[in-house]
Amino acid sequence: MTVVLPPPRTVPLLAVRQLTRIEDGEELRALLWSAGPGWRMISSTVVGGGIGERSWVLNAQVSHGYRRMDPDRHLAEVAGAVSAHGGGVGMMTAADVSAYAHARDEGVETVATAGVTVRGWAASPAEGTPPPTEPGTINIIAALPVALSDAALVNAVATATEAKVQALLEAGYDCSGTPTDAVCIAARAPRPGKEVHAFAGPRSVWGARLARAVHRAVHEAVPAPER
Repeated sequence: MTVVLPPPRTVPLLAVRQLTRIEDGEELRALLWSAGPGWRMISSTVVGGGIGERSWVLNAQVSHGYRRMDPDRHLAEVAGAVSAHGGGVGMMTAADVSAYAHARDEGVETVATAGVTVRGWAASPAEGTPPPTEPGTINIIAALPVALSDAALVNAVATATEAKVQALLEAGYDCSGTPTDAVCIAARAPRPGKEVHAFAGPRSVWGARLARAVHRAVHEAVPAPER
């Protein structure tokens, strides 16, 4: 008798939980990645921005026309309510985060949420315009199973951004993003005897995988443009 064993179950590197909360009578959602120890992250966010060891990432939906002037405190409150304690990364968006996309490419995983009602080109003459009041923001979270140098982490942000723009153009959008896009790249903390990768550009091994994963996730997350 031949026994056929099922394939081993793959545990996602970037496993997010969907959470729901009520604020001012409105039901809002959030995504939480409880990464745990052993991660270094680079992010452009108001909570946990910069480079450092982080153990969680929160992507919280907020109401349309968000007007609070203390987003750092607000995100800290939401994180505390879902037991995300210690150092972490917090980002927000007016888009529905339950419509997120999750993509993988040879060990790299990416989660993207996308609202593109308010969008444009990065190099725009429209300085000093009021903040957008409609749903927006493309938030990208990516995890790599290897350690990256500080320079490679910065390189990874550039690579992810290039891949995002490529996905937007291929999806039919004439823009480079929204005014409030955020990105978080997570890599393993360096360990004795393990390689620390010095490059994460789109033609490096891990940068190429990152670019493909981000491209796929953003392409799947953005809604079809109106014709």
